[in-house]
Amino acid sequence: MTDAADIGAGASDAADFGADAERSDAADVERLLGRRPQGAFEVVVRHIDGSPLVIRNAPLLDDGTPMPTLYWLVGEPERTWVSRLESEGGVDRAEADVDAGELTEAHARYAAEREAALPAGHVGPRPFGGVAGTRQGVKCLHAHYAWFLAGGDDPVGRWVDARVGPRVSPRVGRPESGSPGAGQ
Repeated sequence: MTDAADIGAGASDAADFGADAERSDAADVERLLGRRPQGAFEVVVRHIDGSPLVIRNAPLLDDGTPMPTLYWLVGEPERTWVSRLESEGGVDRAEADVDAGELTEAHARYAAEREAALPAGHVGPRPFGGVAGTRQGVKCLHAHYAWFLAGGDDPVGRWVDARVGPRVSPRVGRPESGSPGAGQ
C-alpha cells in the first residue's frame, strides 16, 4: 500500500523499482484527486495503459480518522461519466431500480471487508456503514462502481456499469491480482 507520506523523489536504486512504481501511483492519484491522499491506498484496477482507475483505501487515514470509503473511483474519464449520471438523478434511479435486499447484503459485505482490513487490536474509532459509509440506500454511485470494478458483488455497481460500462470496458485492464474485492 502506498503511504500518503511516502510521496517524494524517486529512488535511484534498481532494487527499489516497486517503491518507484508506488511513488508513481501516488503522484498519479494526487493529480487525479487534485490533492494529496490523506491515507494509505493501493491501486486495484488500472486502465489498459496502466494508469489508476480504482484505489482501495486503508480503513483509517494517516491521522487515525476512520475512512468509510474503501474503494474509490479515481480514473478519468470514468469519474466524470459517473458524475454526469449522478447529476441526472442516477442515485435516486439506482435506488429505485435495485433490489433493496441485495443492496443491504452488499452494504454488509463491504463493511465486513473494511472491518477485516483494520489493524489488529485497533481500539479507536472505526469506519461505519456500508458502501461510502451509508447504512442503507444509495449515497454515491462512484463508490459502488469502484467496488464493482474491483470485483465486488454490488447491485448498484452493476446498475452503473449497464449505463457507462460500454464506454469503460474497452479501457479497463483486469483488477490487480489479489485485490480483496475480487470475487466477492
